[in-house]
Amino acid sequence: MTNMITIIGLGAGDLNQLPLGIYKKLKQEKTCLVRTMDHPVIEELKAEGVEFISFDAVYEKHDGFEAVYEEISETLLQKASTQPILYAVPGHPMVAEKTVQLLLEKGPERGITIQVEGGQSFLDALFQAVKMDPIEGFQLLDGTALHRDELQITQHMIIGQVYDMFTASEVKLTLMEKLPDDYNVYIVTAAGSTQEKVTKVPLYELDRQMELSNLTSVYVPPVKEDELQYREFSKLRQIIAKLRGPNGCPWDQKQTHESLKKYLIEEAYELIDAIDEQDDEAMIGELGDVLLQVMLHAQIGEDEGMFTVDDVVESISAKMIRRHPHVFGDIQVSGEEEVVVNWQKIKEEEKGEQAEEFVSLLADVEKSLPNLMRAEAYQKRAAKVGFDWDEAIEAWQKVREEIEEVEAEIKRQTPNITHIQDELGDVFFALVNVARFYKIEPEEAVYRANQKFYRRFTYIEDRVRQDKKKFSDYTLAELDHFWNEAKKKGL
Repeated sequence: MTNMITIIGLGAGDLNQLPLGIYKKLKQEKTCLVRTMDHPVIEELKAEGVEFISFDAVYEKHDGFEAVYEEISETLLQKASTQPILYAVPGHPMVAEKTVQLLLEKGPERGITIQVEGGQSFLDALFQAVKMDPIEGFQLLDGTALHRDELQITQHMIIGQVYDMFTASEVKLTLMEKLPDDYNVYIVTAAGSTQEKVTKVPLYELDRQMELSNLTSVYVPPVKEDELQYREFSKLRQIIAKLRGPNGCPWDQKQTHESLKKYLIEEAYELIDAIDEQDDEAMIGELGDVLLQVMLHAQIGEDEGMFTVDDVVESISAKMIRRHPHVFGDIQVSGEEEVVVNWQKIKEEEKGEQAEEFVSLLADVEKSLPNLMRAEAYQKRAAKVGFDWDEAIEAWQKVREEIEEVEAEIKRQTPNITHIQDELGDVFFALVNVARFYKIEPEEAVYRANQKFYRRFTYIEDRVRQDKKKFSDYTLAELDHFWNEAKKKGL
């Protein structure tokens, strides 16, 4: 039949493993196109008079496997337009064979029938070779396109398509992102045949011990030790669920969304400390503490039947894709400012059209924000509709004006504390305006001032201790002298 490609599998090992039907077809056809000659069955069949034409030369023409598979499939389709084709691949045609997938995809579009007639997969023989039960859960992965996030280390992993030293090295490095360098893995060659070989090696030696062929796979046993699973998000989720569970921790069990609010704020500020100190190790710990708060809130939501951490992840993933059409879509942007404009526009569209009743521009500013941040948010909202100074100097003049009003109240014969409080609040608010003009975060500025005071005051304390005196033994001028010393030292 013209316009037809029949695909057969050569099995995973020697001729004894080849199904009888496939053997008869090969003997009958006499000539067969084959992806590669690197297979023990081919030598035996050649000795029986079967002729093979391989695509091995195509591998030499391209730098990547994708281009190789594209050319092989295109060549087969072109030949099939004039004559029936018998095409053979190692193993089973439907297991880890990209050329077969391309043929199944493209053939019908060109009016070419693709018929798959089976063969023996290497999987059954490999299961037996490494003595694993697939019902426990396993992954079959492509060594030429292995990604860290695909790896499920608590399952059996079988990695095929490890054709060359470069691929073996890439597989090793990818596995090392999840597993210790000395984790034991197995190199399995010609599983089920008389040439079967299973070699146990530490992961770091994988690309040094690899016997590269179409019959070689890497087997990674599942991780059983709890400590090796600590990098997995699923393990963290299990830990938090256990802490909140019936036999968990009494403190964790009694927490609510409300009781945890203060801890979330504390952990966020401790993270800021670590960032300012440029301490990577501390950042790891503090980011973990922030993540703990997220996980506790998510677990409480799950315990109450309201939401789970999956809902949290889905929400932020969808939002990031939705609000970055210039990354995940076809929108073009010219710079950061246009990104911000688009973000705000998409955000407004998400909220839907405004209700008929009046809603303030300031209404969606979070009430729980620290007040300097809240002041900045209010000012930004107002600035969007033109209620803003034109220049920073005008904002600074407002600061001076507010300071004068504080001074006037303080100079009164009987100052009104409430009035002073109000006027000082106006000073702080006006200072936030100045900071906004220079893109300075007010909270960050005050934080830096606090850190500076801490460093200089602890220096004064050290000087007092060195002199074996008390603070009361010094005048303010003497203490101020120590302060200036600290200042000169850059503290």
